[in-house]
Amino acid sequence: MHAANQISLAQVREAEQRIGNYVHRTPVLTSASLDRQTGARLFFKCENFQRAGVFKTRGAFNSVFSLSDAEAARGVVTSSSGNQAAALSLAARTRGIPAYIAMPKLALPSKIAAVRRYGGNIVWVDAKEAVPTSEEYESAAADIRTRTQASPVHPYNDPRTIAGQGTCALEFLEAHPELDLLLAPVGGGGLLAGTALTAKALQPAIRTIGCEPEMADDAQQSFRAGRIVPQLAAKTIADGLRTSLGDLTFPLIARHVDDIVTVSEDAIVDAMRLAWQMLKIIIEPSGAVPLAAILERRLSVAGKSVGIILSGGNADLDNLPWLTPART
Repeated sequence: MHAANQISLAQVREAEQRIGNYVHRTPVLTSASLDRQTGARLFFKCENFQRAGVFKTRGAFNSVFSLSDAEAARGVVTSSSGNQAAALSLAARTRGIPAYIAMPKLALPSKIAAVRRYGGNIVWVDAKEAVPTSEEYESAAADIRTRTQASPVHPYNDPRTIAGQGTCALEFLEAHPELDLLLAPVGGGGLLAGTALTAKALQPAIRTIGCEPEMADDAQQSFRAGRIVPQLAAKTIADGLRTSLGDLTFPLIARHVDDIVTVSEDAIVDAMRLAWQMLKIIIEPSGAVPLAAILERRLSVAGKSVGIILSGGNADLDNLPWLTPART
């Protein structure tokens, strides 16, 4: 049986029990003004208020605390442009074990600082281009594993990671079972896969929608083609969504997700700014993509109750995109 078929609501509930003492049960915000603007009832699940400022903390803690003492003693290793790096560093520090992070040199300074703040050991990815490929990330992580014998924790293509990310939707739908639509960003697919399998198990009628940048639309291409279409040279501001789907996440997405829509770079920036103006919160570009999909009318939401996962809040405050000309 394919490993993806073994990930179930039961594993998500187990993850919730395992990580409950370590992660935040994040709030859900609403805005009457945004409801009037969109003609829908919008509910924002604020993972920007999660520890380390991102949903990935859920999967990282589930992975780290799933390890035996013998496995944990050698530490953990992952590859990440920032958010997974910080989340895993925090989870490892909490358990008292080392974390080794294969990270690109172009990562945001704020995300590099977060990894160092949480005690992660950064190893720079040797890449031919500015943005490393998935193969270059994997090669760097493999070298670290060979040297340290650390346990690998994949940022998205790991059952423990997927189950951990699914706890976000579990919380969301327990608080708001009336949702008609549930929107989540998609890069490697860990959040969307965990969200979709959880949502369909709890509320079979709910429509789960993945949202991604037009400039990194491999998930939509994969969804329509019925096979993984690799991400090549993504140029989006949403740095957390530049990765390709994995062989665990893709089958879950193909089975449980109803559609994947894309958004423009301008809409991502507008959504970030609107969240600041209307909700009074900071979200990073990747977390703004689902709201951007609504603002650009990439799906019909009128008259519906819509859940939106704001996946993270680790924006680069020194280079807010509406204050700088560059958007890639």
